Amino acid sequence: MVTQEGLAQLLVLAQVVGIVFAAWLLRRLVLRLIRRMSEAYNLPATSLPGGRRLVSLLINTAALLLILQRLGVSGTVLWTAFSGFVAVGAVAFFAAWSVLSNIFCTLLIFSTNPFRIGDRIEVLENGEKPGFKGRVTDINLIYTTLEELNTEAVATGTVLQVPNNMFFQRAVRRWR
Repeated sequence: MVTQEGLAQLLVLAQVVGIVFAAWLLRRLVLRLIRRMSEAYNLPATSLPGGRRLVSLLINTAALLLILQRLGVSGTVLWTAFSGFVAVGAVAFFAAWSVLSNIFCTLLIFSTNPFRIGDRIEVLENGEKPGFKGRVTDINLIYTTLEELNTEAVATGTVLQVPNNMFFQRAVRRWR
């Protein structure tokens, strides 16, 4: 014997299957239309994959939202959760931007070798204005450590830790 609740669940299942089938059919029809239009209007082949991906993404997203709605998930709740995740992701990205920039610049320093440990370098502020100057003693993921030198080229004992992205924002003078 089938209960009222069982019939309701069966109806929801049938609607979900119908949505999946309709999305599949619509996707096939739209992709075929895109292909025919590209042949009729001699569109460049490089524009087709992007258009197909966009159409597929839109149709699949709409189908997913319809399925979730049929299963009782509110669109408002989904939108709130999505916008919250995007906001947190954006804040985390901007908070970590300087660290990520320094790590990427470290990879560039190791691959391009603009200077090495033991080289004397100077990071110029603008043109000939003096900036940070010293002997490179260490290069790590975030900083390059410079041992400051006085005018007689004798170590003074103080060290500077210069963020690695600074070397790609300023001119660097190097002595070997």
